[in-house]
Amino acid sequence: MTEAILLVGGRGTRLRPLTVHTPKPMVPAAGVPFLTHQLARARAAGVEHIVLATSYLAEVFEPYFGDGSSLGLHLEYVTEEEPLGTGGAIRNVASRLHSGPGDPVLIFNGDILTGLDIRALVTTHENTGADVSLHLTRVEDPRAYGLVPTDPTGRVTAFLEKPQTPEEIVTDQINAGAYVFRRSVIDTIPEGRPVSVERETFPDLLATGAHLQGMVDSTYWLDLGTPQAFVRGSADLVLGRAPSPAVPGRCGDRLILPTATVAPDAKLTGGTVVGDGAVIGEGARVTGSTVLSGAVVEPGAVITDSLIGARSRIGERTVLTGTVIGDGAVIGPDNELREGVRVWCDARIPAAAIRFTSDQ
Repeated sequence: MTEAILLVGGRGTRLRPLTVHTPKPMVPAAGVPFLTHQLARARAAGVEHIVLATSYLAEVFEPYFGDGSSLGLHLEYVTEEEPLGTGGAIRNVASRLHSGPGDPVLIFNGDILTGLDIRALVTTHENTGADVSLHLTRVEDPRAYGLVPTDPTGRVTAFLEKPQTPEEIVTDQINAGAYVFRRSVIDTIPEGRPVSVERETFPDLLATGAHLQGMVDSTYWLDLGTPQAFVRGSADLVLGRAPSPAVPGRCGDRLILPTATVAPDAKLTGGTVVGDGAVIGEGARVTGSTVLSGAVVEPGAVITDSLIGARSRIGERTVLTGTVIGDGAVIGPDNELREGVRVWCDARIPAAAIRFTSDQ
């Protein structure tokens, strides 16, 4: 297998304000755009040609990655004029593939961080003679996902989207967002209209007797669709819990990019990332967080499990826990922001304006 399609057209609405100016796959994780990790892992598995299916803020991908040669890849870009869904996006880029009708084509989503053994998925596909093979993973609470029950041989028997009642939850196996398609199957997807592989393509193939094979791989897997998950994924990459050959440095408690400035007595732990040109002031404590390029964390600030947007500023003694600060925002000194707070890009919060405890 030498070809893949990477679906990177989503608007990333659950990640806003991180995605106001940046498409979700280009938000930095462990010091580089998240997409870099996916491309590097695909290349390590033997993929040589990748077609990126773009839509939202499509213009930012090619200037960054170019033709892919720096990663040892040949990259092409196809932009949807109107959103086409997962299946429609796959069909929309099919003309750029070089594979023959029976060849395997890897397809993966641009918002999944995974330790999937890509070669094993392709081998399963070829050994079983499947039309489509799916990466499946097991989760404790599958209600937010699509269930994919299989028979004892791993052959898929049904697709159950987001079950809610106990009776509907017949398996803990979910669609993990990576597939291998026989090239000829891609050509059967309707052209020029929105199509969901989860709700239309896969159920229709099953109904017509096609062979859909599941491979359960329960290594690291994380859907980066929420800010909290994205921060955790970046930290896990730095800590070495999630595998990637693209982390720009050694795995450890922190990753400080070369042009960042960190005060000698600042404490960075838990997979914290400090981006290019960012500044961490004296006595600041940053745990499990991402500080993007050009951001400033002033002395004495305490930041936990949070993401600090590019060029933003966090005032002295301000405490952030589980929060997201948009690009260019300014949080004055002596504020306290807790779990779930999102501060929009370029917003201004005055000193001591928001607190959960006394100011004494």
